[in-house]
Amino acid sequence: MSFEDEWAAAKAAVAMRLNQADSTGGSTPAKGSADYVVEDDDLGDIGHAAYGLFNGLQSGGKHAGAASETAAGSLKGDGFDAGAALGEVNKTWETQVKTLLQACAHISNHLNYTKKSAKADDDWIGAQLRIIGPVAPGAEGAVPASRISQLFR
Repeated sequence: MSFEDEWAAAKAAVAMRLNQADSTGGSTPAKGSADYVVEDDDLGDIGHAAYGLFNGLQSGGKHAGAASETAAGSLKGDGFDAGAALGEVNKTWETQVKTLLQACAHISNHLNYTKKSAKADDDWIGAQLRIIGPVAPGAEGAVPASRISQLFR
């Protein structure tokens, strides 16, 4: 099987999987297209949503912490086992909120980085392929897909 045949089969399989996925918005491949495209705006929207969640959770996730700690101390002081349990639940909640905050920050930062670096990567790859130039006499444009795999050996 030639490289072109393998490549076409792989693209068709991926296109079938992507076209069967339930879409809730964002960029989707055009009908019959085998390429999946995520626009910078989509990455920016997701990163912005993660940043918004981070900001809302920073204050919203902690609003009951002081009251829970006070209640736990009062119950524990009155000899109720529920006080120690409430204190433990509050500590676990705080840990989970911190973990979610870190995840939101990571997602936001990663998508911002991805958005900035993807264009630079694409430009570099395009420049490298233009440097290599056409592979056949009289051919125009960049290196065809069938030739790319030979350049990495």
